[in-house]
Amino acid sequence: MIKVLKAGFYTTVQDMGRIGFASFGVPVSGVMDSYSANIANSILDNSIDSALLEITFGGTKIQFLADTFIAISGADFSPVLNQQKINHNTRIKINSGDVLSFGKLNFGVRSYLAVKGGIQTPKVLNSRSQYQSITKNFRLQKGDILKIVPCVDDTKSTNATVKLNLPHFTSTDVECFEGPEFYLLSLQQKKQLLKTMFRVSSENSRMGYHLKETIRNNFPSILTSGVVPGTVQLTPSGKLIVLMRDCQVTGGYPRILQLTEKAINKMAQKTLNAQFKFRLINA
Repeated sequence: MIKVLKAGFYTTVQDMGRIGFASFGVPVSGVMDSYSANIANSILDNSIDSALLEITFGGTKIQFLADTFIAISGADFSPVLNQQKINHNTRIKINSGDVLSFGKLNFGVRSYLAVKGGIQTPKVLNSRSQYQSITKNFRLQKGDILKIVPCVDDTKSTNATVKLNLPHFTSTDVECFEGPEFYLLSLQQKKQLLKTMFRVSSENSRMGYHLKETIRNNFPSILTSGVVPGTVQLTPSGKLIVLMRDCQVTGGYPRILQLTEKAINKMAQKTLNAQFKFRLINA
C-alpha cells in the first residue's frame, strides 16, 4: 500500500489512457508526458501501460506501507526519501515505512513516480487514469490509500539508470503537421504562425494550453469535427488553443496544426510564460 500524506498541487494516477471511447464522448486522458512516464516504467521492467503517479508542480508526500522498488522521471522537484536526496531515472529500493516527498522545482512541470508492478487502482473503461466524472476521484487527496502489487525478489534486476534528456524540457521547437484547416490560412498568416515565439498563458491545464499571442482571422465557423490531443485550434478572436490529453473529442474551431507525440510530451513540461515556436515537418 501507499498512503498519501500530502497530495500536492495536482497529483493523479495515470496510465496510457482510454483508447476507443471517443464515440461516447470520453477523452483519452492518460499521462501528459508519455516519454517521461515510459522511462520510469521501463527502469522497473513494468508494462508500458502500468499506472503511475503524475505529480504536477510537486508538493506531494507519500508513505510506503510495503517493500517495493520505485523510479522517478520527468520534472525535477528535488525528491527526498527519508529526508535524503535521491536521483532521477534510477531504480530505488523502498522499505515499508519509507517516506518520499517532492519539494523545490528545478525544471519541468510534471514528474512521474513508477512503482514496481504498477499502481493497482480500479480500472474504468480499461484504464486507471483519473478523470472527473469518469473515475470516483479526479485527483489524489490527503489520506488516500493506493494498492500496489506485493514486492517479489528483484535481486536479478540491475540498478538501471537512464541519462537525463535536458532538451526535452528546454527546447523551444514544437514539431507539428498541417491540420485539416491549415489551408484556410493566408500566406501571411502562415508565416506569422511559424515565425512567432508563442507563450503559454495562465489558462493551461490537462485539457489544453491557451497561448498569449494571437493570429487575426475572419474564418467562418466549421462543422463540429473530431479533435485529438495535440490539435491546435484557432478561435474567431485569434486565440490559439493547443489541446492536451484531457481534451474534448470534438470541436468547432479550425484545426490548423497537429502536434507530434514528441511535441505533446514537450508541451506537457511547459507552463506559464514558457516560450516556443511551431516547427512544421513533412508527413
